[in-house]
Amino acid sequence: MGVEDEFLFEDVDDEKTIEYIRNYLPQELKEKFSDDELYYFLDLIDEYYSESGILDAQPDADGYVEIDLDAIVEYIVKEAKKDEMGEFDPEEILFVVQGEMEYTDSLEEED
Repeated sequence: MGVEDEFLFEDVDDEKTIEYIRNYLPQELKEKFSDDELYYFLDLIDEYYSESGILDAQPDADGYVEIDLDAIVEYIVKEAKKDEMGEFDPEEILFVVQGEMEYTDSLEEED
C-alpha cells in the first residue's frame, strides 16, 4: 500500500469513526459538535495515546491495558482551550472518548 493509499484509508476510517461517535452520542449532543471538532478530538485522542506511553504499556494477565478515560478527557479539554478551539464540558467530551473507544472495540471484535 502506497503512502497516498494509506492516507485515503485513514480518511475513510476517520469518517467511519465520526459516524459511529455521532450515533453513540446522546440525542442532546448529536448536533452539538461539528465534524471538524470531532476530527480535532480524534487527533487529540491519537496524540494522547502517542505521548502518554499507553501504546507501549504491557497488558495485564487478561490481555488488557488500563486506559484512564478521565485523563484523556482532561487532555482534550486542556489542549482545546490552549489551541483556542473553545471550552468544552468534560462530561460531554467523555461521550466522544467513550464512542471512539467503543468503535475501536467493535473493530477488534470483527477480527
